[in-house]
Amino acid sequence: MQLSAETPEDYIAQLPDERKQVMSKLREVIIKNIPKGFEETINYGMIGYVVPHSIYPNGYHCDTKLPLPFLAIASQKHFVAIYHMGIYANTILMDWFMNEYPKHCKTKLDMGKSCIRFKKLNEIPYELIGELAGKISVEEWIKIYETQFKQ
Repeated sequence: MQLSAETPEDYIAQLPDERKQVMSKLREVIIKNIPKGFEETINYGMIGYVVPHSIYPNGYHCDTKLPLPFLAIASQKHFVAIYHMGIYANTILMDWFMNEYPKHCKTKLDMGKSCIRFKKLNEIPYELIGELAGKISVEEWIKIYETQFKQ
């Protein structure tokens, strides 16, 4: 479900009613918990949280015109997704999340490399997502990124 939004508010306004509340709540919990320095934007057609060029001028290695991505949320056709690059890059964080998930949610974890999918919108563990959003600072993310991806 690719939306042509220019702002996070515009993105949410274009969603079906049953998705607006979920995406607004995800956005709220992320903004409340994400460390200072990350910037909210529209990135790859999703609501993204990035390291801006003002902090990391090199940008994203795949396209240096883009800021360094960290986290994104999206309303897809059959699910709501959270894309967290830190989980993909940091096995300690991945292990922590996989261990904590069953404590917050009764549904089975549906996860790809960096994508966490929620098909049952009434069972999203918002508190856990907030905690996940706050686990890595901008400085830590840049260090992980340069070590893991930029070679």
